[in-house]
Amino acid sequence: MRALRILLIAVVILGGLFVGADRLAVYFAEDEAAGRLQTTESLARKPDVSIKGFPFLTQLVGGTLDDIEVGIDTYQVPAGGEEQIRIDDLRANMKGVEFSGGFSSATAASATGTATIAYDELLKAARSEPTEVAPGVTARVVGLSDGGNGKIEVTVEVEAPVIGTRELPVLSTVSVEGDKVEVRTDSLPELAGIDLAEGAIREITDFQTVIDNLPGGIGLDRVQAAADGVEISVKGSDVRLAG
Repeated sequence: MRALRILLIAVVILGGLFVGADRLAVYFAEDEAAGRLQTTESLARKPDVSIKGFPFLTQLVGGTLDDIEVGIDTYQVPAGGEEQIRIDDLRANMKGVEFSGGFSSATAASATGTATIAYDELLKAARSEPTEVAPGVTARVVGLSDGGNGKIEVTVEVEAPVIGTRELPVLSTVSVEGDKVEVRTDSLPELAGIDLAEGAIREITDFQTVIDNLPGGIGLDRVQAAADGVEISVKGSDVRLAG
């Protein structure tokens, strides 16, 4: 009995040492992977990297990690010209990550994730300069907000000699077309006594912006209007984390 008790104690101690070594190895691997990703994507700060699964050391020996979660607080993408759109709270789940050279090269077989584009950021893609939509009548988009039920409320500022300056809210649908986020008005604004041609006013109310150059080559999947902005879903395959 005493020998068995000693053996059990030894097993527990060795198991604890293995777990401790495994968790320590995960910590260093996460930090290394975060640093590589920061360099690859030219990020201002290190992203959050969490390597899932246990034990880690057996995955390390095999050269493939089952599951990695990556979090990037802010990420900038071009919005045309010198303008950039900030994407917030990008969270991606990477599956089947093959790596080599101490994470100098790492590629995920598949990835899915979510992020948010704040309304004031998406507004950068809208027509902000007054544009003529009828003789003597100009219009421009001055605000975006949550319209409820998955819609965006687009505030259009219209200026005309008879009425002066008016702000008109219109509900719009947001959708994904390839690598573009598109906003299209459901019903056009109306002004008594002023004929607003549909084509002209839609040049103001309807707009789109390309969202590409996302980390690792992930792309847009779905979008939905929410309280604080447009929530986007992303996905990709053969996603490069480093190298």
